[in-house]
Amino acid sequence: MFIQTEQTPNPASLKFLPGCEVMVRGTAEFKNPGEAHVSPLAERLFKIHGVAGVFLSGDFVTVTKASDFDWSLLKPQILGAIMEHFTTGQKVMLNEDVTPASSANADDDEIVKQIKELLDTRIRPIVAQDGGDIVFSSFEHGVVFLHMRGACAGCPSSTATLKSGIENMLKHFIPEVEEVRAVN
Repeated sequence: MFIQTEQTPNPASLKFLPGCEVMVRGTAEFKNPGEAHVSPLAERLFKIHGVAGVFLSGDFVTVTKASDFDWSLLKPQILGAIMEHFTTGQKVMLNEDVTPASSANADDDEIVKQIKELLDTRIRPIVAQDGGDIVFSSFEHGVVFLHMRGACAGCPSSTATLKSGIENMLKHFIPEVEEVRAVN
């Protein structure tokens, strides 16, 4: 098994591409070992001293390190853990408790449907290339609230991405959008 790695705009996060499907659908984010009990892969990664977060998506795993650890020490351990996990055929998730795409549903008003459509088709694929995800939270009084996940959470350039990229695109296509804000 050959696992590729890619830098992300967030220096504390590294994207691992195992060359196989990681998640069948949706994404899962674990910010501490206590949350990882539903994912044998995330549990395995949190056993590595210095791992501070794990984000699972369709074909990649993004690992966030604690600030006082060096990638040169963590990366080989993480590669080994991911390789061992997939070569032994273990499940990534014990259940299907994942965050689905922002997909519109029947209860959404027309503006929310348009926002979710743009997020799913134009924005989320680009953000996934950087090892992260953005999930719709709400739309209130002209403000779109989004959850930043994976490498996007805590990334120094996430504010610029949110304001210059996402906000500008949403405002361009949907005049009712006045602002975009991250939800913690």
